[in-house]
Amino acid sequence: MEPPRDHQQQQSHHHHHQEDPSKLSESPTICAKCGGPTCFPPPPDLSANPSYIPIRFPAVNLPNPPTNTKEAIIRTPVPQPQKVDIISPPYHFTAPSKIIHSQDDIVQFHSSPVFHNFLGFVVSLSESIKSRKLSDPYRVSSTIEVIISILQILSDYVDEIPPAPQSARYGNVAYRTWHERMSSDAEPLMLKFLPLDLHGATVELVPYFTDSFGNSSRIDYGTGHETNFAAWLYCLARLGIVTEEDYPALVARVFVKYMDLMRKLQHTYSLEPAGSHGVWGLDDYHFLPFIFGSSQLIDHKYMKPKSIHNEDILENFSSEYLYLSCIVFVKKAKKGLFSEHSPLLDDISGVPTWNKVNSGLLKMYKVEVLEKECILGLLNSKTVIYVTHQVEFLPVADLVW
Repeated sequence: MEPPRDHQQQQSHHHHHQEDPSKLSESPTICAKCGGPTCFPPPPDLSANPSYIPIRFPAVNLPNPPTNTKEAIIRTPVPQPQKVDIISPPYHFTAPSKIIHSQDDIVQFHSSPVFHNFLGFVVSLSESIKSRKLSDPYRVSSTIEVIISILQILSDYVDEIPPAPQSARYGNVAYRTWHERMSSDAEPLMLKFLPLDLHGATVELVPYFTDSFGNSSRIDYGTGHETNFAAWLYCLARLGIVTEEDYPALVARVFVKYMDLMRKLQHTYSLEPAGSHGVWGLDDYHFLPFIFGSSQLIDHKYMKPKSIHNEDILENFSSEYLYLSCIVFVKKAKKGLFSEHSPLLDDISGVPTWNKVNSGLLKMYKVEVLEKECILGLLNSKTVIYVTHQVEFLPVADLVW
C-alpha cells in the first residue's frame, strides 16, 4: 500500500534537513517552507547590478557608459519603425543653414524628435521589404515612376560624359562635369513630381538631392551621401509626396535604381570611398542595402547568413536580394581571401538568423553612421540643413544634415 501523497512530499521536502546541525554554518539559511535550518547556500543578492552584461539586460539601465564603438553597438536598443509626421499648410520653407557647430549641438540633435523619426523611417523601409524578392510585384505610383525616370536621366548623363584620360587610381575629373550638370538640373527635375503648392519646397529638397551622389571637390562617395538620399526620401514622406504604401517600391524600385546609378558612377569616374573603414567596414561605399537586403532574407527557407560563401547561391540569387548583390560587388572589387579583406562581413555570416543580422545592422547604422560618421564628418565640410518643415513649429534641434 502506497503512503499518503502528503507524507511523500513531507519526506521529499525534509531530506535536506537531515544534515548534522553541528555541520551547518554559524549562520544557517532558513527553509522558506518550514522555517527550519537548511544546508543549502543562501540565494544570490539580485538587487545589485551584475558586473557582466547579460544578453537581455536593458541597455537603458547599464551601470556605466560604453567605452568603445563595439560596446556602444551592443548596448544600443534595436531601432523601431515610426510613422512619419506629415506637415500641413501653411508652408514656410527656408534655405539651408549650418546649425550644428559643437558637440553640444550634436547631443541636442541626437535627442531631437526628428532624429528618431528619421531612423524610424529607415526601419520602416527595411520592414516593408521583409521576406520579399526584388522581382515581386509592387505598387508603383506615378510619383515613384517619375523619381525612377529622374535617376535614369542622371544615368544617361554618365553615358554622355565619358571619363577623362588620367593615370590616377581614384578621382576622375570628368565626374565634376557630371555633378555640375546634375546640380543645375536638380530643381527642374524636382518640379516634375511636386504639386504646385509645394514648389517652394525645392529650396530644402535640392541640397539633400545634390548631396546624395558624392562630393565634387574630393570626387568621393560614402555612407554620408547615401544617407542624404534616404533623408531626401524622408522629406518626400514628410511632405506626403510618398506614403507608407509606397515604401516597398521605394526600396525595390527607387533605391535599387539609385544603387545602380551609384555603382555606375563609382566605376566610371573611380570615386574614392569617403571615410572608408578599410577591411573593418561593410562596404567601401554603402550601408543601407545591407540593411534592406538582410530584411529581404528574413525567414528564408534555405538561405542563411553563411550562404554568402556559396558561389552558386550568389550567382543565381544576387539579382533578387540586395545583400547578396553587395557581397558579389565586394568580392569583385577586392582581391584575396574574403575573410581577410572583409572580416566584418565574414563574421556576420556566422550569425544564426537573418533577423539577428538585420537588427544588428540597424544598431550599427545608428551608432556608426548617424551618431558618428555623418554628423562629425559634416561639421567642417558640409552644410547642415533643415528637414522639410514649418520653421516656426520645429525647434532648432530638429535637424538632419
